[in-house]
Amino acid sequence: MNTTTDAPTAPSAPTTVAIAWNEAFCSEGANCFRFGLDDSGRAYIGSTLSPGEYVSDSVEALRALISAVKAGAADHLL
Repeated sequence: MNTTTDAPTAPSAPTTVAIAWNEAFCSEGANCFRFGLDDSGRAYIGSTLSPGEYVSDSVEALRALISAVKAGAADHLL
């Protein structure tokens, strides 16, 4: 009996994006977040504690997120 198996493939490396980060916004206790844009106009929100991890979406989508948070949509998380 002949058996063939496919070897698992390694995940592809993430593409590197050049993000122009603004100065970090820090609240009490050094909880710092930063906002950035890339060359294609995508917006980013990241924590200074984990520089390689961030949320990315269109500027409009992140603007809507920030507006919703300011309006209290995330108050139940506090």
